[in-house]
Amino acid sequence: MAARLVENLPEGADWLYEVKWDGYRALLIKDHAGVRIRSRNDKDLTTRYPRVAAAVARIEPKQVTLDGEIVALAADGRPSFQALQHRGTRADHQIVCYAFDVLHLDGRDLTHEPLMDRRARLPAIIRSGNVLRISHDLPGHAADVVQAVRSSGIEGVIAKRRDSTYQAGERSSDWVKLKLDRQQEFVIGGYRPDGETNFDALLVGVYEGRNLVFAGKVRSGFTPHIRREVLTKLKPLRTTACPFVNLPDEKHGRWGSGVTAEDMAEIQWCKAELLAQIRFVEWTAEGRLRHAVFLGLRFDKAARNVHREA
Repeated sequence: MAARLVENLPEGADWLYEVKWDGYRALLIKDHAGVRIRSRNDKDLTTRYPRVAAAVARIEPKQVTLDGEIVALAADGRPSFQALQHRGTRADHQIVCYAFDVLHLDGRDLTHEPLMDRRARLPAIIRSGNVLRISHDLPGHAADVVQAVRSSGIEGVIAKRRDSTYQAGERSSDWVKLKLDRQQEFVIGGYRPDGETNFDALLVGVYEGRNLVFAGKVRSGFTPHIRREVLTKLKPLRTTACPFVNLPDEKHGRWGSGVTAEDMAEIQWCKAELLAQIRFVEWTAEGRLRHAVFLGLRFDKAARNVHREA
């Protein structure tokens, strides 16, 4: 179940508010087959986050499915999507999982129960622990919650109807999200090489129907280590065909985001499979990103499902 993007949080006693964690959404499954961690596009994350899997294995129920978010926390408690890329190897961050829902418990399907009844079961399942945690409600009115979350430097807020059932696979108006920091996933369609082992910029886009539309160039947010890692994953995807339907541009444009026919000769194109999380200031009138910053690669969503969020 996914949340719809809104410009203002709904107000009233029918709603509860939670932190919008900046990490990987995941289902945590424990049953007779052991423990599995599945991403939004059903990829296996179990070996990628072994400490989370071990924490799930230690909980009391023999059969349970939890919905949550895998997050990398800095020492001050703030989530960092960039740190999450290192699979818990960074000493200054801790990988944890915040569970916010329980869908199945000891053979019983709970998805048709109200959200508050499902959440009421979490404390008995997750009694204590440093890795597996409960994503608790945020107290206060909508405006108070937004102010507190914004001042903490956290990405956003999720609002959920207290009586909502779990609508698997749906982006429901019973769950909505307010983003305080503009960022989303983009499909990487190419890069401008800078020698054999480096690149100057990534070219990213979003799907409109079946067409991949160019959204801009990303130059910021890379360390030498991250550049090498990204390039290693892009090289097997190299192709001679430009995947963007709206290139070339006639000119570079006001913010230099355009790609002219002359520029295209310098670009190494890639199959539209790898995703990047990008923070940006705004969409321009031309439909391009302004001041785009790379945050990390994503492996928990299919490229075809990446669209411009609005």
